[in-house]
Amino acid sequence: MSPAPTVLLVEDEEGLADLYALWLGDEYGVRTAYSGEEALDIIDADVDAMLLDRRMPGLSGDEVLTEIRERGYNCPVAMVSAVTPDFEIAEMPFDAYLRKPIERDQLQEAIDQLLLLAEYDDQQREAFALAQKKATLEAETASEDRDSSTEYAELTSRLDDIRDTSRQTISEMDPDTLTVAFSERSDPQ
Repeated sequence: MSPAPTVLLVEDEEGLADLYALWLGDEYGVRTAYSGEEALDIIDADVDAMLLDRRMPGLSGDEVLTEIRERGYNCPVAMVSAVTPDFEIAEMPFDAYLRKPIERDQLQEAIDQLLLLAEYDDQQREAFALAQKKATLEAETASEDRDSSTEYAELTSRLDDIRDTSRQTISEMDPDTLTVAFSERSDPQ
């Protein structure tokens, strides 16, 4: 049995942070930070997803997000705020934006989607690496050599498996988000 995914909750309102931790604690390993500084102290490569309050005293969520990205942590992040988002969020490196107040099922769904996103990202990274290797071998080796190569057959099989798994992961994602993410580019009016 694999360990539960680790979720880092960063919220300066301690009662709210503790409530979120209670809601998520049955399914995830939850770490709670009550400030941006504390979040930077406890984040590590084991964090699978992060819920980050945008407006906090001291380091803001925006500053924490910038710092964790600069440190090389690429876990998916949901920014949380009571503030109505403005166009400034377009350039910020987070994956979801939640408006307070947040209901339990909304929080659970957001974390589930973040974890699916992380899984999909890993799958895509592996698929890209395998596709690059396959393309290199196809360009540099003879067809009959590839046909008799166990390694090439395993590489091709693994690439097919990853593609199938990625399709399955996409099918589990929120359909409205996928529609926006993968629809044709719309021209500004």
